[in-house]
Amino acid sequence: MKTLVAYYSRSGRTRKVAETLARLLQADLEEIIDCKDRSGFLGYLTAGRDASLNRLTKLKSLTKDPSSYDLVVVGTPIWAWNVSPPVRTYLTENKDKIRKVAFYCTMGGSSEGKAFKSMEEACGMAPAATLTLTELEASSKDLEEKVARFVQDIRSLA
Repeated sequence: MKTLVAYYSRSGRTRKVAETLARLLQADLEEIIDCKDRSGFLGYLTAGRDASLNRLTKLKSLTKDPSSYDLVVVGTPIWAWNVSPPVRTYLTENKDKIRKVAFYCTMGGSSEGKAFKSMEEACGMAPAATLTLTELEASSKDLEEKVARFVQDIRSLA
């Protein structure tokens, strides 16, 4: 199954998971890059506000076409109990190109349910599999094991 791992990461945690996933799945990797500067404390505050208000954002051009893949695994940090605006935008803009989707998120401790529901609504389909990792799990030595279980779930879809 030809797979793309697309992700947005502000702090690097979601990127670390994406890189691990891509390696274990032998998948292509696409970083979703927001044109809006979300760095620093002010960036952190506006990120939470934009996520809470379900805002879209402008993205830098993508290098991979999701329609070329059997499965797109999409990763987001959870901001204020919501999907990040860059990932919401990616899913909204590519919903007609994605055949099958799986989601993963990294979070400080808030619930992923609302974010996954928003992601499902943005792309118009339910995820085939999901993975949730806290900040501690995404930074721990157990990351590989948790991601490997998610990879098994994905491989069972083929």
